Amino acid sequence: QVQLVESGGGLVQAGGSLRLSCAASGGTFRNYAMGWFRQAPGKERDSVAAIRWSGSRTYYADSVQGRFTISRDNANNMVYLQMNSLKPEDTAVYYCAVVSRWPYEYSYWGQGTQVTVSS
Repeated sequence: QVQLVESGGGLVQAGGSLRLSCAASGGTFRNYAMGWFRQAPGKERDSVAAIRWSGSRTYYADSVQGRFTISRDNANNMVYLQMNSLKPEDTAVYYCAVVSRWPYEYSYWGQGTQVTVSS
């Protein structure tokens, strides 16, 4: 069974940047499309980005297009989310996930990492 562990969240001012990391284990990582989604208190889950196993295709939600970049390192079983020009509305718990149906249905996800953007 796949295990995912996110890190890199924190508190940042609006306009700042954070880089989230996700370490995967317990599966054949290079076979999976991977994604990030987020959830704020009282709100529905919100897909953020996804990347094919080869890295050749990516998906971004309109709300983060041009600000966030997803990448992966198959040799080290890692997925990253570089977040620039952060806005207070980006505040949420961010989850790394295995994409079961491209680009925003998921089968496994981690425990999440909190991102808080202050205005």
